Amino acid sequence: MKLLKAFCLSLILSPLSFSAAMAQTQLSSYRPGLTPEGAVYFLPKTALRISVLVEKTTYQPGDFAPYALRYLRVADVSQDPATSFRVVGITQTPCPVPDTTKVYAVKFNPTTVASRMVLSDDGRLLGLNVDDARDVVLPAPFAPQPQPAIVNPRQYMSEEILSCGSTAKMAELTAHEIYDVRENRSLLVKGQADFMPQDGRQMQIMLDELDKQDRSLSSLFLGVTQRDTTEHIVWVTPSAPEGRKVLFRLSQMHGFVEPDDLSGAPYYISIDDISQLPAPDENAKKGKAKQYEAGIYVNVPGRLRSTIYKGVDAIKGGEFPAPQFGQTVLLSAHLFNKRYATRLRLDGLTGAVQRLDADQPK
Repeated sequence: MKLLKAFCLSLILSPLSFSAAMAQTQLSSYRPGLTPEGAVYFLPKTALRISVLVEKTTYQPGDFAPYALRYLRVADVSQDPATSFRVVGITQTPCPVPDTTKVYAVKFNPTTVASRMVLSDDGRLLGLNVDDARDVVLPAPFAPQPQPAIVNPRQYMSEEILSCGSTAKMAELTAHEIYDVRENRSLLVKGQADFMPQDGRQMQIMLDELDKQDRSLSSLFLGVTQRDTTEHIVWVTPSAPEGRKVLFRLSQMHGFVEPDDLSGAPYYISIDDISQLPAPDENAKKGKAKQYEAGIYVNVPGRLRSTIYKGVDAIKGGEFPAPQFGQTVLLSAHLFNKRYATRLRLDGLTGAVQRLDADQPK
C-alpha cells in the first residue's frame, strides 16, 4: 500500500481560482502537497493496468531423434530446435492516477476548523479529518513457477551404452533400457517386483525415480520442451471514447513487441463511454465560474467499457468506473466551518465521496 501523507492545516476550503481550467494554469508551478498559501491536491482518473502473460516454448531435439520412430514407435519427432510464443492470459485492472486537469488548492484561514488533509504519494485527495483513508493497492507482480532442473540422461546410461562406437547402437541399447524401466514400474505397481517396498512412502519414492529415469532417457529421442511465462504490463489512460487501436503485438519468433513493430500480430483495444449521468448544464457552469466558489471538489464518476481483440475476435472485456467520463461537483465550504465537525473519506480509485459526516459539536 502506498504511504499516505497527512497535512494538518487551519484552512478555508477553496480553489485558488474560479474554475478548474484556471486553477490548472495558475497551479502548474506547484507540486501537490503543502504550498506557501495552503495545500494543492489532485482528483484521480482511471488508468487501465493491462497484464499480459506470454508463454515462451523452447524445443531442443534429442541426440537420438532420427531413431524415435524405429525404437519407440513415435512419429513426427522434429529434429530442428524451435521457439514459439503465445498469450496465455490478459487481466485488466483499474488504477487511479492524478488528473492534471483537476488540480485544486486550499488556503490557510484562521477562522475555520483545523483539518487534516490526507493525500496519496502522487497528490490525490483521499480524505479530510479521517484516520482510515486508504489508497488503492496495485496488483502484485506475476511470480512464475520455478522450472524443474533438467536431468542429464547420460547418468542413467549403462557402461555398455556409453562405450558404443556408433550413435545407432547407442540408440538401440537406450531404447532397451527404457523398456526395462517401464517393465520394472509395471511389476512394482502390480506387486510382482522382486523387491517390494515396505510402505506407501517408499513405494512412491521408487515410482518417482523410475518415472524420472523414463523421462530422462526418452528425452534423447523425443527432445526437451521447456515453457517459461513472463508478464508484460501495458498502461492505457483513456480521455475519451475511441475505436480499436493497437495495444501490443506478439511475434511468434520474438515474443512481445511494441505496437509499431510490424513483425508481430496485433492485439487491439477499444474504449466505450457507458456512463448514464445527465449532461452538465453549461450555462450554469459558466455562471458559477464568475463567482468565488469555496469548498472541496469531488468526482461523480462515469463508467467505461474496455474490449481487447485478437484480430477481429473479442477475447477480453470489462466495465470499470471512470472519473474522466463523469462530472466534478463542489462540496460547500459551509460543511467545513467551525459549526460542524466534518469528516470526509473519498474512494481511492474514483475520488467520489465514500463517506461524509458533518456533526454539530455540542
